[in-house]
Amino acid sequence: MKKLVLLLAILSYSFNGMAQEKGEINWMTIEEAVAAQEKEPRKIMMDMYTTWCGPCKMLDKNTFQNKDVAAYVNENYYAVKFNAEGGETINFKDKEYGNPAYNASKKGRNSQHQFAQHLRVQAYPTIVFLDEKAELIAPVTGYHAPNQLEIFLKLFATDKHKDVTTKEQWEAYQKDFNAEFKVE
Repeated sequence: MKKLVLLLAILSYSFNGMAQEKGEINWMTIEEAVAAQEKEPRKIMMDMYTTWCGPCKMLDKNTFQNKDVAAYVNENYYAVKFNAEGGETINFKDKEYGNPAYNASKKGRNSQHQFAQHLRVQAYPTIVFLDEKAELIAPVTGYHAPNQLEIFLKLFATDKHKDVTTKEQWEAYQKDFNAEFKVE
C-alpha cells in the first residue's frame, strides 16, 4: 500500500512538472477581455482560428503552449481565442456580430464570422492585436514559431510599432531584434 501511494505521488509530481514545462495562456472571450481592459488597461492578442485549419493547430501546440510565449502573453496581453467560422454571437463596441450563414452540421469549412470580417481577417490562422481601447493595431497572418511570434508580441506590447512606419524601419527593427524565447 505504501509503495502504491509513493508511486502515485511520484507520478503526480511528474505530470505537474511536465504541465509546468508547457505554458498555458489564460484565454478569455472578447467580451471578458474588453471588460478587463476597463479595470486594467492592456492590449489584446486574439487568435483567430478555424476547426479545420492545420497551421492553427500547430500554432496551438507549438507556439501557444511554449512557456516563454505563455508567460509573456499572460503578463502583457489579454488573450482571446475566437473561432472565425463559428456560430456564436459577439457583442463588441455596442455592435452585435454573428455568422448568419453558419451551418452547425457542416464539417470542415464554414462561412466566415462577421467579427472576423470586421477585423480584416483574410486567412487562418491570424493573430489580431488590439490596443488598450480595443482598437485594431494589426492582424498578423500565418503560423509563427515561438521565436517568430516574439518579435510581434514585443513590437506591439512596447508600442514600438508606432515608430516603425516604413519598410526600412521594419527591416532594421528585425535585424536589431534579439529573440529570447526558447523553442522547446
